[in-house]
Amino acid sequence: MQAQAESPQASSSHMMKTTKRGRPFLKDTLDLFATLVVSLQLTTHKQFFRSFPNSFSTDEAAANLASLKFSQSNRGPDPREPSRVITTTTTTTFSMTRDMAKAMSQHFMDARLIENAADPSSNLFKDRGVYVLTPKGLHVLERFISRNGINGDHLSHVFMSQPICMKLLHLERRSVDDEIIVSQSVITALFRRFVGRQANYLSQTNQPQDATAMYHERSKGIQLQDNPEGKTSASGKNPFRNCFYALAALEWLCDFTSVVGREEAAEMAAQFVRFGLIALVSDKRKNNDSAIIFTVRGSAPGGNSPVSQTGEFRCTAKAIYRITDEGVRTARWDLSRTGGLRDSPNSSSANLTTERSSLEKETLKAVSPSDAKIHRRISLAEKMNASYHSEHAVDKRTKESNTERLQFIIENPTLRQLFRDFLRDNFCEENLAFYLEVEDFKKKFNITSSASSAAFQRPMPIPGNPKANTPGQQAMEQHHGTLITQATLIYQTYLAPSSPCELNIDHGLRNELSAYLSEVMQALTGTPFQGRLEADQLGSFNATQLQTMIRLYERIQTHVFRLMATDSVPKFTKTPRFMALRSQNDDLDFLDNDVQYLSSSGPTVPPGLTQDQEEVGGAYVTVSQKGAAVNLGHEARPRTAGGDREGGRRGWNDIS
Repeated sequence: MQAQAESPQASSSHMMKTTKRGRPFLKDTLDLFATLVVSLQLTTHKQFFRSFPNSFSTDEAAANLASLKFSQSNRGPDPREPSRVITTTTTTTFSMTRDMAKAMSQHFMDARLIENAADPSSNLFKDRGVYVLTPKGLHVLERFISRNGINGDHLSHVFMSQPICMKLLHLERRSVDDEIIVSQSVITALFRRFVGRQANYLSQTNQPQDATAMYHERSKGIQLQDNPEGKTSASGKNPFRNCFYALAALEWLCDFTSVVGREEAAEMAAQFVRFGLIALVSDKRKNNDSAIIFTVRGSAPGGNSPVSQTGEFRCTAKAIYRITDEGVRTARWDLSRTGGLRDSPNSSSANLTTERSSLEKETLKAVSPSDAKIHRRISLAEKMNASYHSEHAVDKRTKESNTERLQFIIENPTLRQLFRDFLRDNFCEENLAFYLEVEDFKKKFNITSSASSAAFQRPMPIPGNPKANTPGQQAMEQHHGTLITQATLIYQTYLAPSSPCELNIDHGLRNELSAYLSEVMQALTGTPFQGRLEADQLGSFNATQLQTMIRLYERIQTHVFRLMATDSVPKFTKTPRFMALRSQNDDLDFLDNDVQYLSSSGPTVPPGLTQDQEEVGGAYVTVSQKGAAVNLGHEARPRTAGGDREGGRRGWNDIS
């Protein structure tokens, strides 16, 4: 399978990188999947006398993958003249045969990005099938659209009508072979997400649940039950508690983490066994039934540590595992919701490596505890706790803590909605609204992308502009008009004299913005600036002038952020509604010390994988903004004199 990068000056062709097992690297898999979905028209398909909305067929996927183009335009300073903005467009073309396209689609199924619409339990990508996106696939698609500035309005109905994976746990990988970097902290973070904040026992009610409700229950953690086979513990008194089927564990790991396929999920489950977090209860398969057993190896700290050198996980339909006492301690189920945070007495920060003895006879060098590079991180969630203390001076600690708390609030959909309500009650909602508007504006300005296929081409003609001859250039030209409209709207709503939601900002910042607009308007129109902007006046703004406006907006944004952090956040964290939310805490993992929370777009380079750092591993969570919007309802913006914007219609990027 070839990927070809095109530009006016040069082109190159290369094969997609694959692992030793033959699957493409995870990042390439996710990017190709999202590019394919953006290029498709998800419509209703019929199979076996049933209709499946928001679906696509095998033929459609194969046809698009045969001639798939992804164009991305980036704006940045001209190296020869930094004050000038230039646009660079890169077009990547994927080409593959039908058999290769089917094999690639099989990888999408293995990663739990798509599923068979007629038979969700099927794990095979069939030649004449109909497929839909999974909740995990929607989460990945949302991140891709947000990160690359793609217009995803044609997919809005999909996000509004299907369940979305709210929180996806990403495990960092080695850049050389794309294998998960295993360490004590990574396995701890994965296990805590796997078992949930509290034991997630199956509901005893007989009332049927719809697919969305069932998925929501599963997302809380692996669903547990008392030993279904009736086997008692060694004492003979009580049956084992906190049990689950082995195959259910593999499905859960594939659905709610970045694990790719059942094999990798089995290896992570084997690590749970090696770290003493789960143990086999029974495996009542018949003697002639085959069994797939995954074994992992690594170093053991020794002493009283529950970590052993090997871990074995049986992937059979009858295998039942339980969460051990060490697993319960690691999960922190015994902590009260308002209690302090503590680590397991046997926890370690050693960077432990692993090998897969059942698949390869390869020995990897283990890192000794004395050479460990992993250190316990104080998460943003933990810093939300008012009892958080550090060794810094009180004033510095408070300032840093409130700044980080505000960033965490903004990135968490539930907290952000609650904070918005608090600001509205205190008549300063415009501060948060302006901050989010400018964030969205900056993201849209820097990058825009498009995905297309010869099979399903969506033309974007640009009258009178023969230079816009590539999908990326066409998208950027169309995008420029949207940016001008948004720049005008921000100024008219928050910064113009007597505007509907006028900000209370420093007089010098307001004068600086007014002086710049006066200078530009005089040069472009020959008329003096009257304190108001109209869209037709900004129509002749070029990218460099828009970038200058962004920089001025950004300075005001910084001022507003500091104001919210120092004045609003301390008051907000003392409100009864916030305290009640923290006491419940079902959707806010304030106890996840080992997990870093990020916005839905995620990091450009995952934490711990920058070029200047050793690949020591880690885990981070991305939160779906679209899923939060569906659950919470669209976040209301401040009312303006003209009513709802654009007649109440909201585009893809209008949900902050």
